[in-house]
Amino acid sequence: MHILLRSLVDDLRKQGHEVCTAVAGRAVRRAPARIVAELRLRPGDTALRLERVREFAGRPAVHQVSWIRRPVADRIRDRDFTAVSLYTALADAGVTVARASEVVRPGLLGPAAARHLHKPQGSPVLVSSRITYTLDATPVVSDHATILGSMMEIRTERAATGISLTWGATS
Repeated sequence: MHILLRSLVDDLRKQGHEVCTAVAGRAVRRAPARIVAELRLRPGDTALRLERVREFAGRPAVHQVSWIRRPVADRIRDRDFTAVSLYTALADAGVTVARASEVVRPGLLGPAAARHLHKPQGSPVLVSSRITYTLDATPVVSDHATILGSMMEIRTERAATGISLTWGATS
C-alpha cells in the first residue's frame, strides 16, 4: 500500500470542504528557464504545462500552474483532472512521489491569475511554489499556485515532536 502525498485540494476535501477543479489549459511546451532549473531538465526540453482553477465555497480561489516532466507527463496527459488529483494520476501511472518542498509567500495578484480568479490585479494573495520529488529524488512536478488570501488561511500546530500544517477557509 502506497501512502499518497496529499495536495491542497486533498487537504481541503479531507476537512469536509467541496472543491471544484476546472482545467484552463493543458499542453506540452518548451519549459521556461525557471522550470528547466527546478525540474533539472536540459535547455530546450519540453514538459506538460497543466493550468487549473480551483473553486472553493462556490468561488474561484486558486489559480494553479503545474509543470510535469516527461516521460511521466506523457502517461498522465489525458487524465480528467477535474475528477482526479495530480498526485493520484501520478500514482496510477506508477510514479511514487516521496516528498515535496513548498514555500508559501505573500504576493500580489498578477494579470493571468486575476482573469481566472475574477479579482483586480494587485490584490493580496498567497503564492505557493512547490517541487515534488520521486523516491530517487528526481523532481517530477513544479507547481505554482496563486491563492486568494481572502478565502484561505494556513493553520499550524506546533509541538516538541514537530509541526502540523493544514489549509482551511478563512473565518
